[in-house]
Amino acid sequence: MTATVLRALPSDVVPEGATEMLDRVTALIGKAFLDEAGWDAGQQVLRLPAEHRLLGRPLCRVDDCGKHGVGLLRLCDSCKNRFEASALAFDAFRVLPRHARNTQQVMCSVEGCGLPQMTAPVQLCRVHHYQRTRCKLALEDFLAHPNTRPLPGYGPCRVVACLRVREGAGPYCTPHLNRWAKVRRQEVTVDEEHWRSTSPGIAQEGVISLRGLAPLIVAQILLGLQMRTREGTKTNEDALRIVCDLLRQRQAVTIGDLSEHGLPKPQLNLLRMLRTYVHRALLDPETERHKTRWDIRAFGHAGILDFTRISQPWLREGAMRWAADNLPKRRGKGATSQVRMQLDGLVLLSASLRAHRLDRGEVPAGLRRVDLENFLARLVFLQDRGELSAYMRYRACRAVRAVLARMRVLGLTRPGGPLAGLPDDFHLLRDDLPPEPDRRDEERDLPQEVMRQLCSNLPAIDPEGTSRQTRIAIELMIDTGRRPDEICALPWECLSTDRDGKPVLVYNNYKEHRFGRRLPIAQATADLIADQQRLTRGRYPDTALSRLKLLPTRIRNPDGSRSILESGVAARHRQWVDAMPPFMVQIGDTAVEFDRDRIVPYAYRHCYAQRHADAGVPGEVLRELLDHESYDAVQAYYRVTEQRRRQAVERVTAMQFDRHGERTWREAVQILAADRVRLGVEQAAVPFGRCSEPSNVQAGGGACPIRYRCVGCDHFTTDVSYLPDLNAYLDDLLRNRERVLSMAEADAWARAEALPSDEEISRVRRLIGRVKQDLSSLSAEEREQIEHACATVRKSRPTLLGMPRVRPPVPELRPERPR
Repeated sequence: MTATVLRALPSDVVPEGATEMLDRVTALIGKAFLDEAGWDAGQQVLRLPAEHRLLGRPLCRVDDCGKHGVGLLRLCDSCKNRFEASALAFDAFRVLPRHARNTQQVMCSVEGCGLPQMTAPVQLCRVHHYQRTRCKLALEDFLAHPNTRPLPGYGPCRVVACLRVREGAGPYCTPHLNRWAKVRRQEVTVDEEHWRSTSPGIAQEGVISLRGLAPLIVAQILLGLQMRTREGTKTNEDALRIVCDLLRQRQAVTIGDLSEHGLPKPQLNLLRMLRTYVHRALLDPETERHKTRWDIRAFGHAGILDFTRISQPWLREGAMRWAADNLPKRRGKGATSQVRMQLDGLVLLSASLRAHRLDRGEVPAGLRRVDLENFLARLVFLQDRGELSAYMRYRACRAVRAVLARMRVLGLTRPGGPLAGLPDDFHLLRDDLPPEPDRRDEERDLPQEVMRQLCSNLPAIDPEGTSRQTRIAIELMIDTGRRPDEICALPWECLSTDRDGKPVLVYNNYKEHRFGRRLPIAQATADLIADQQRLTRGRYPDTALSRLKLLPTRIRNPDGSRSILESGVAARHRQWVDAMPPFMVQIGDTAVEFDRDRIVPYAYRHCYAQRHADAGVPGEVLRELLDHESYDAVQAYYRVTEQRRRQAVERVTAMQFDRHGERTWREAVQILAADRVRLGVEQAAVPFGRCSEPSNVQAGGGACPIRYRCVGCDHFTTDVSYLPDLNAYLDDLLRNRERVLSMAEADAWARAEALPSDEEISRVRRLIGRVKQDLSSLSAEEREQIEHACATVRKSRPTLLGMPRVRPPVPELRPERPR
C-alpha cells in the first residue's frame, strides 16, 4: 500500500530512520477514507468533495460559479461584489451568466489538444482561437470542421507542486513564469532547482497538492485527516493548503520539523492537531516506557508523567518500572493525579539526596538509613517554611514508603536491577510516617445564603442563549449531587422511572467504574432533562439515540456524539461566579463575605449530601445516594467544626424535652468543656434522643431493656434536632400497624406481639405536638436560628443501626430557582 498511496513526485527518497515509521503510519490509513477524501495517488493530490460535511466547502449559490461561498448569502468574493453593484433581487441575480476569470486551467475544447484554453468564454487554446478567427467560424462549426486538428502540448510545469501544463516552450506554466521572473528580479543568485522544489502550486478550489512533500509527511497528513474526520472535526481547506506549502518550503522530513513561530491561528491549530493525532496513533506502551517523559494515553489514561525531575539514574529507572507496573491497575480520571502524586514524593526524595550527599545520591549501594532520616527532616523544614502543607508531607512520606516497598517486590534490587545494592535499611517504617492531618472538619459545602444567591442568578449563565448546555449541567449538579464529569457525559437516554413510576437519573460512576447507576430525582429535575432531550433531538434528528449525548458540545460535533467538556463548564462557571456581587453569610450577628474561590462545581456534591443529612436521611441511604461503597467516605461530605458544633448544641439545648414533652431546660446554659465530657459519658445516643439508663449507657446504647420504647421511659430525653426522626418513627409505627393488621395468615399472638400499641403512637404524637408547639411560640428569627443549629448538630450525629425501620422515601430536596 505504501508504494501506491504515498508515491512522492518526482522521487521516492525516504530519509534514513523514517522507513519504519512510514510503514507504521501507512498501515493505519484506510482505503475507504482515501476514496472518501478524493485522494489521487498518481497525482499526489487531494480532490476534496465539496459536498463532504467535514472535508468539503459550501459552494457559491450563483449558478455555474463553483467557488467557495462565505457569509450569510454564501457567495464568493467576486459574486458578492457583483451582487452589491447590481441592485437586483438575489433570485434574479443568481441566474445571470457568470463571466468571471477562472483560475483553474481548462484544456482546449478541441478533442485531444494538449494546450490549455485562453479564457473560459473563448474555450480554445491560443493557436486554435487564432485559426477560428481567421476562418470566421462559429465555435461549433470550428470544432466540427475536418481540418481542425489537435495540437501536441509542451508538457507539465516543472514546479514540483504545480498541476498545470505549460503553454509554450518555456519550463513553466504562465503563473510560474511570472513568479520566476519576479524572483530573478529580486535576487541575483538563486538556485532554480531549489525554487522548483519549494515553490507552491497554483491554488485551485477543492484541490490540495501534496506533491514535493516527503513521503512520511504525506502519510502523516493523510493519517491526521483520517483521525480528524473520524472524530467529527471539520478541516479548513485554506489552512491545510498553507500548512502543506510551508512544509514543502522548509523541505521538512516529518510534520514535527515545521516551526510554529509566526503561524496564524488557523494554521497553527491545524498543525498542532495533525501532530497530536499522529502521535496518538503511534503510541505504544512498549516504546513509551523507555522514554523519560511519558504520554500515558499509551496506558489508557490522560496526561503526562515527567521522570526527568528525578536526577538519580537508578531512582528514575526504578520509578519508571514502578509506574509501568502501577498504571494498568488504575482506573477512572483520577488515575493520573494519583500516580503523579506518588511520583512527586520520589521527586522530593531525589532532591533531598542531591542536596546532602557528596555523590548526589547516584550510587544506591552507598545509601543508608540516615539518608531517609535526612529526607524526613527536609520535609519538616519545607513544612515549617510554608512550602509544603501537612497533608502533602504525609502523602509524600506514604508515597515513598509504598513505592520503595513495591520496587523491592518487583525485584529491582536484585543483581542486575536498577536498584542493585540498595541496602535493606533504606526503607521507611510505619513509625516514620507523620500523623495524617484530620481534614474531616473542613467545610466543603456552601452556606444556604450562597446557594440562594447562586440559584437566583442561574439565568446569567446563558444570557444570550449560547451556553444552555452549561447552565443545564450546573443545574443538574445542584439537583443531583453527581460529579461534574458524570453530568457532562450523560447519555441522551439518561431519564427513566422506578417501579412506582417516579423519575430516576441513569448515569455512570466513572470514578468507581460502576455504570448504569440509578438515582431518584425530583419531578422538576426530570422536566429539565426532558426539555433538554427535546432540544438535543431536534438538533440531531438523524443520530442514533444510543450515540447521542444529553449535553452535546457545539465544537467539532456534527452528529451530537461528543459531550461538553468538564473543563469548559468549569471555566464558564468561574466566569459566572466572579461576575456576581459579594457573597455575604451570617455568622452570629455579623455578616461576613464568603470566599468565592470555594464555589466550584464539585462543591454542589457536598451541598447535596448536606441537604439530605440535614433532612434526616439515614447514613446508609445517603451512602447509596452518593454511590459510595464505604460509609466512611460519606462522612467526608458533611463534617462540621467543633466551634460550630458547640454553638449549635448550646442553642438546641434550650429546646430539650422529656418523654412527656415537657421542657427540661427553659434557658440556654453555657456548658463547660468538662461538663460536656461528663454528659457524653453518662448518656448514650438512642434513635430519637439521649438515654441515661445505666446498663444501656454501659453498652453504648445497644442494650435497651424495653427494646427502644423510649417514649415510655423516664431515662429518655430529646431535643428539637430529633424532630425529623420522631416524625419518621411515627410514620413507621403507622405503616407497621397497617401491615400487621393486613396479615390475616399470621397467628393472633404474633400479630398482637408485632402490633405497635396505641399508647406508644399517642405518646409519640403528643411529644411531636409539644415540640412543634414550642417552636411556633418563637419569633421568626429565633426559629431560623434553631433550624440552622439543628442542621449543624445533625451533621455530626452518628448513624444508629440498632432499631429496625421501614425506610422512608427519599425527600425531594431541590433548591428553588427562577425560570
